[in-house]
Amino acid sequence: MPLVPNARAQDSVLPQFSGLAAVATLGCKINSIESAAMAQDLAKDQWKLVGATEYADLYVINSCTVTAEADRQTRQAVRRALRQNPLAQVVVTGCYAQNQAQACAAIPGVSLVLGNDHKRTVAKFVRTLKGPNVQEKVPVRVDRLTSLPGALLNGFDSRARAFVQVQQGCDQSCTFCVIHRARGPSRSFNESHILRQIQTFVDSGFPEVVICGVDLGSYTALSTRDHSGLPLTSLLGKIVDLPGSFRVRLSSIDPIHLTDDLLDILSESDRFCPYLHVSMQSGSTLILKRMKRRYDRQFLLERLSAARERIGGLVLGADVMAGFPTESEQDHADSLDVINRAQIIYPHVFCFSGRPGTPAARIPRQVARVERRQRATILRSAGARLRGEALKGMIGRYGRLIIERSNPQDKPGAYHGRLANYMPVRLEDPHNALAPEVLVQICDVVDDVLIARVSSSE
Repeated sequence: MPLVPNARAQDSVLPQFSGLAAVATLGCKINSIESAAMAQDLAKDQWKLVGATEYADLYVINSCTVTAEADRQTRQAVRRALRQNPLAQVVVTGCYAQNQAQACAAIPGVSLVLGNDHKRTVAKFVRTLKGPNVQEKVPVRVDRLTSLPGALLNGFDSRARAFVQVQQGCDQSCTFCVIHRARGPSRSFNESHILRQIQTFVDSGFPEVVICGVDLGSYTALSTRDHSGLPLTSLLGKIVDLPGSFRVRLSSIDPIHLTDDLLDILSESDRFCPYLHVSMQSGSTLILKRMKRRYDRQFLLERLSAARERIGGLVLGADVMAGFPTESEQDHADSLDVINRAQIIYPHVFCFSGRPGTPAARIPRQVARVERRQRATILRSAGARLRGEALKGMIGRYGRLIIERSNPQDKPGAYHGRLANYMPVRLEDPHNALAPEVLVQICDVVDDVLIARVSSSE
């Protein structure tokens, strides 16, 4: 009997069937967007959505494969789902499923493997599933990567921040990366679709919109003939002209796309958040060349300096890799120097992970794992020191806080929301926050979180 809520409720094999489905998201913001699309698709097919850690009859694991650790987390998510309901159907989709479909199918308990092109119509494939332990062979549906989004999304679990994808795929072939294989070539979404999606979120009350893409700066304006400057800049200009009260944040962007015209528009409108997360990877020209990146150390430093000069109060984050093959102590020191000179207070540091089939995995001079971890620790420590100084510098200042959590857990690091510059804030008087966005005054810092009180005036 097919796995659909109405039919399976009568299945004698699963008398407790309740029509509950959960979507677990691993990895990037793009996966978060696609998970919301899958949840919406399942809801239209009469599934009732619950949290990924709750009991369900169906679990959809939206996987990541950027590192070996991400692959492990997918396998762990499957095991966690089956602990919650051993009779549940488990669907694995996402980048791990796209690149290593048979490895996903071999995970004990997996019922179906879907590539990235099929995830947005997950409900259709779920209907073909039968009861647990009935499948003779796990179905695998992985095809070419050509699809673009379908229906507009209604929203996200969070009512504070909405993610909007403008571009899919990547034309670069960085020597350490498999994402261009998992996501396909760069394809840009229709401008009118993007603007309609943003307006839908704004009209629904989302106070912040995050503009996302696999290689965000490679967005091409499909519906305009204006090819002067970076096409993304033209799109952003139209976004800020939309009616409503909202702020705009960019997701990760390649340093090569930090053009003057992009920095100018980010500095001209107070709708743009003064925060940039750059896909830096390394601060060494030699390592950047071996990674097949599109810039060198000098260009990186110049662009980050230009961004700070143009955008008032800018806070920087960056992806930084530790231990790329052949990385010397000097190469590592160069990365550390960029973090310090550019004041990157939110470095997302990760150790090199050799992905099967990538050129970097075949380089003979691999850095020992223990050395990778030690270097990563040093880079994180530099970011922590800079972050501590930046947070302390906020004491006494005012900012607009968007409330993300009304009752954060009472533990170190818990926060109510983030300022436009991405710094987390915990309120001393949350009962005074009577609107989704409030003016606050910073009065202290505890465990890397700003402590603030609601204010009536600056």
